[in-house]
Amino acid sequence: MAAGTFLEVKDLKISFPTDDGLVKSVDGLSFQLERGKTLGIVGESGSGKSVTSLGILGLHNKRNAQVSGEIWLDGDELVSAGAETVRALRGNKMAMIFQDPLSAMHPFYTIGHQIIEAYRVHHKVSKKVARKHAIDMLGRVGIPQPERRVDDYPHQFSGGMRQRAMIAMALVNDPQLLIADEPTTALDVTVQAQILDLMHKLQEEFNSALIVITHDLGVVAELADDVLVMYGGRCIEYGTARTIFEQPEHPYTWGLLGSMPRIDRPNLDRLVPIPGLPPSLINLPTGCAFHPRCAYEPRTGGLGRSLSPELAGSGQPGHLVRCHLPTDERQRIWREDVKPKLEAQ
Repeated sequence: MAAGTFLEVKDLKISFPTDDGLVKSVDGLSFQLERGKTLGIVGESGSGKSVTSLGILGLHNKRNAQVSGEIWLDGDELVSAGAETVRALRGNKMAMIFQDPLSAMHPFYTIGHQIIEAYRVHHKVSKKVARKHAIDMLGRVGIPQPERRVDDYPHQFSGGMRQRAMIAMALVNDPQLLIADEPTTALDVTVQAQILDLMHKLQEEFNSALIVITHDLGVVAELADDVLVMYGGRCIEYGTARTIFEQPEHPYTWGLLGSMPRIDRPNLDRLVPIPGLPPSLINLPTGCAFHPRCAYEPRTGGLGRSLSPELAGSGQPGHLVRCHLPTDERQRIWREDVKPKLEAQ
């Protein structure tokens, strides 16, 4: 691992054998993350985002999933590690905020019971001490009257309060890596802003490495230092958040930006969706996986249909793009064609 790197994923591949064929959900993914930094992973449903997060936490059943590559967490390699080793790290050194807290929490147990259990698994303390810690955590995530609400059940909480309770459970052991999978889905705009602000403050307090998995580029703009764009189980663009939002070079990223609503000016036109559908992970298109939906594929001279592009460096430091179009042509298309259209939306 490079100096300062807390999490390093190398050539991660996660596949699921089915009667119809092998589903290649993640196909050769690599990235690094330092403590105190935030990585946003974005893409459409089915691009492999959540499968990646579950793979990092070792939550795939190895009887049903084929996992290869390397996942290094603070010097520990997780793919080859035993189940007990990963279980000891999960919830302690790394934790996850799941997409739907109502289904992630057990409906038969109180919120407090579940937070207390998560704490006592990794700390040899009494229930009284663990209960006090659970109440403190609920208070820190902004739940009013935590000493009373600690005995409530998940269904007694609103959507925003359940998400806060889920964050409290994830942070109860002060994890150094926190993965948030669609943390603001199904929440209203006001609650979304509160949850994002809470996550940012808690990250600063704990100096944790944070991965935010989302299809909402607004969330990424709010939180992320770096952005990884996934398509068809692979990284197709990677760079700083500033680069991805101001100088993106992949046609798929342009499409994501074009389909994002703007609130800083009146909407004069309808949002422009990306044409077509995401690819099947069983039968990916030959060549570039995005070529059936790409308006610029004819400019590749046939390479887009026949050869899969490599993830290669671009003009900006640390900026990687998987595209057959030359760098100067991508930059010209963005500058002269795509960006003016986005600014006019």
